[in-house]
Amino acid sequence: MNVYRSERHIYVQVISDETGETLLASSTLAPDVRSHLKKTTDVTAARTVGELIGKRCIEKGITSAVFDRNGFLYHGRIAAVADGARAAGLRI
Repeated sequence: MNVYRSERHIYVQVISDETGETLLASSTLAPDVRSHLKKTTDVTAARTVGELIGKRCIEKGITSAVFDRNGFLYHGRIAAVADGARAAGLRI
C-alpha cells in the first residue's frame, strides 16, 4: 500500500510485490470519495480514502498489506490513511 500526499490531495495505491501491478487505487480526486468531502486537504478526507481502500482490499480478498509512507512522516494525513484502512479491517 503506497501513499502519496500532495498539498491538496492524497493518493493511495495497492501494488503487488510479485508482479509490480497496481491492484487498487483511490484518491481524494475520485468522484465517489469527493462527493462525501467538504475539503480534500484535511485528516478526515485522508481517513475516508483509507477506509475506502481498506474496504476494496477486503472485497478483493486482500487481508494484509505493507504500508509504504513514501518518505513522509507518519503523522497527520499519512497516519489517518493507515487508521482508516485498519478500521475497514485491513491488517497493516
